[in-house]
Amino acid sequence: MFSNERPRLAGSAALCLALGALTTPAHATEGYFALAYGTAQRGVAGAGVAYSQDAMSGAINPASLAAVGHEFSLGAELFSPSRGFTGTGTGFVAGGEVTSGHDYFIVPNMAYNHPLANGAVLNIAVYGNGGMNTSYPDVANPACGYFGGGSGVFCGGKAGVDLTQLFVSATYAQSHGALSWGISPTLAVQGFSARGLGAFGVTAAGLDTSTGAGLRAGVQYKLSEQLKLGLSGQTRFQMSKFDDYASLFEDGGAFDIPASVTAGLAWHPRPDVTLMLDYQRIFYSAVGAVGNATDAGPMGAPGGAGFGWDDVNVLRLGAEWQQSPDMTWRVGYAHATNPVGPEDVSLNILAPGIVQDHVSVGGSRRIGDNDRIDFSMSYVFENTVTGSLPPSMGGGTVELEMDQLSAAIGWTHRF
Repeated sequence: MFSNERPRLAGSAALCLALGALTTPAHATEGYFALAYGTAQRGVAGAGVAYSQDAMSGAINPASLAAVGHEFSLGAELFSPSRGFTGTGTGFVAGGEVTSGHDYFIVPNMAYNHPLANGAVLNIAVYGNGGMNTSYPDVANPACGYFGGGSGVFCGGKAGVDLTQLFVSATYAQSHGALSWGISPTLAVQGFSARGLGAFGVTAAGLDTSTGAGLRAGVQYKLSEQLKLGLSGQTRFQMSKFDDYASLFEDGGAFDIPASVTAGLAWHPRPDVTLMLDYQRIFYSAVGAVGNATDAGPMGAPGGAGFGWDDVNVLRLGAEWQQSPDMTWRVGYAHATNPVGPEDVSLNILAPGIVQDHVSVGGSRRIGDNDRIDFSMSYVFENTVTGSLPPSMGGGTVELEMDQLSAAIGWTHRF
């Protein structure tokens, strides 16, 4: 049971807010995985698999929650991606510079960490994992005459896709001496919609949803008083199919969430400073709809065409400095390999998740004995990928482009 009515009401409000994220498309930064999930995590560019920051830390490593204590966290990120493409000498795809609209999104998160009588903790967290979003205007496209007329990037008027992912995790975590461990059965809900894909033979079908489940687990081990090791992993989430988009995604609408693993270190060179180093690998290539090559076969067929994404490797560096009992500062950098090669630019006009370098700053300010305000800002540098379109799409070249800016704020209450 909760200790009083206040966290119960706050938790209910946050749950409603987070559920609203399912209708808010976002474009994350490590492919379509989020750079981080809580405000404090974003301040160190998502690092911290070996560190315990707050009740949202379980999204990185469930084991970290064993050291958090009794608290509630609530936050939101204002996310602004800039994405588009430039077509040169293109056949069926619109030429010239085309920029996606819908540049601002709000991505909320919440978590409640409750100590148990046996020294373990139970944590409930709700958060968005990211997603893909593009919204291209209805531009002129002379090649649409081949499809019987019309206009737009793909001869279907306004074009684009929205993919959102919502996770609900229940975590059990406990410490035994130098070792902490945690396990998080997790439910996932995906929402997807597409429009304007006439050139692919895909008609708009509105919002379709997909549900499924997976498992996260992790450990932390204190190597010394100054150094801690962390390791966490996420299984592949087996998701129900997007039946309304069976002709778009491989194997009749299958779109599972890929597995990932993360390992890292947290070092305290002095009591007020923490340095973090993380390595993460996301196995996009194992999910056919994402990893199959764009020319693998007919869209929607078993083993058919996907977005052609490679696995992504992410290196994160973070630093946290407690300037005083009331003020903490954070800084971070992350580098991710680009999942999209020049040979797969065609379909990735819809999902240009190509950014690589991220920098972030942030901090926390205590307000009273039990509350603090977290804040962070992140910038993702522009990246481009240029490739040739296949003859089946009329040839020509396309240059994909994306950069991102975000700001987040959060509130943490300790009981």
